[in-house]
Amino acid sequence: MLSNEVKTISIEKFLAVDRVNHPYFVVDVRTPAEVNSESFETSINIPLQQITAGKFLKHVKDKGYSCDGSIYILCGSGMRAQKAAEQLKDDVSNPLVVIEGGIQAMKQANIPLKKGPGSVISLERQVRIAAGALVVASVILGAFVHSGFYGMAAFVGAGLIFAGITDWCGMALALARMPWNKVGVAHVKTPS
Repeated sequence: MLSNEVKTISIEKFLAVDRVNHPYFVVDVRTPAEVNSESFETSINIPLQQITAGKFLKHVKDKGYSCDGSIYILCGSGMRAQKAAEQLKDDVSNPLVVIEGGIQAMKQANIPLKKGPGSVISLERQVRIAAGALVVASVILGAFVHSGFYGMAAFVGAGLIFAGITDWCGMALALARMPWNKVGVAHVKTPS
């Protein structure tokens, strides 16, 4: 078992990486629908909910990437990328580097992103919308139908607290499997 340290890199430092003498490999761990909507041009997509060391290493080998270079992991804001890197660090010998701030930071830095035909709301926003809708619905139902519905608001609140403390969100995992977050296999141009 390897003991690979996960590092992070700011967008500014990522842009300064010498790509000619030090080729890089970027893995986007967002859902295929998110990647289909917009992506970093040279990334490949392996969704967090499907990532395993075996699948990851197969993609790296299939793309002909050298085994000694850094692998950069990207998501919407950095949280899923960190989770993926932690999952892989004991099984992957390449240095794993999380791109801080993810796609959102790339947008703020005016990095051109490949726009796809799809348009999907990010998984983080979907969780906020679903949680908010459940709380509002439970309060309305609690006020007009039965006070027991207030328990649903408490359950959602407890789930959000749990997600904040543990960085594990069951609602995000469930939403990632919804049909609107599946596009098939997202094909993104890989580095040559």
